Amino acid sequence: MLRIHGLTQRYGAHAALQSLSLELVAGQFVALLGPNGAGKSTLFQVLTGLFAADEGEIEVAGLSLRRSASAALRHIGVVFQQISLDLDLSIRRNLLFQADLQGLPRALARQRIASGCARLGVDANLDRPVRELSGGNRRKVELVRASLHEPGLLLMDEATVGLDPKSRLDLLKALRADVRERGTCVLWATHRVDEAEAADRVLVLHKGQLLADGTPAAVTELLGAPTLEAGFIRRTA
Repeated sequence: MLRIHGLTQRYGAHAALQSLSLELVAGQFVALLGPNGAGKSTLFQVLTGLFAADEGEIEVAGLSLRRSASAALRHIGVVFQQISLDLDLSIRRNLLFQADLQGLPRALARQRIASGCARLGVDANLDRPVRELSGGNRRKVELVRASLHEPGLLLMDEATVGLDPKSRLDLLKALRADVRERGTCVLWATHRVDEAEAADRVLVLHKGQLLADGTPAAVTELLGAPTLEAGFIRRTA
């Protein structure tokens, strides 16, 4: 679903990403684990076309992001760290607006909005303004929005920041169901080791470079510590 080769992104003299290369396949929940400043958000900004990479190549579902950006981006859904819903619009109007941007027929859009909101338990609030929702429910609406066009790759950037434990677990459960049922590839950026420990695969990013890549157990061994948390702290402190 995603192939990155030699990706470099600079801010002046500072390289936020340094010759990063990796491949992600369908049907995996992948945790991108890194401390603040590791380059996680920069990577997501490049993957979603907000920044053009200084060097390197990116392919999404076999499509070059540099040469066929519109076609490649159709395969991506994203939830950024900061809430990006219109707080004054209802859930329904936020989602219909996104569906229109994706070019979905209204009948199909309404069907997917209804099923997605029911699945995440926000269907009773469809006509409430988003500003009246809890942080957890806003995140659920963002996940529904990111999934309306049924992308093969879902990017989640620190999506559980500020959420209570139940909301965090609900969000993770919904994503795992999407991986299992649709074969979606989820790239979940986080600095929480407990979230990474439950992933199928862990990528450890530090100072724009990939330190480790593998199952949680394999990465723990590679980092040379008795636990993933201990290894992560030791190598990124």
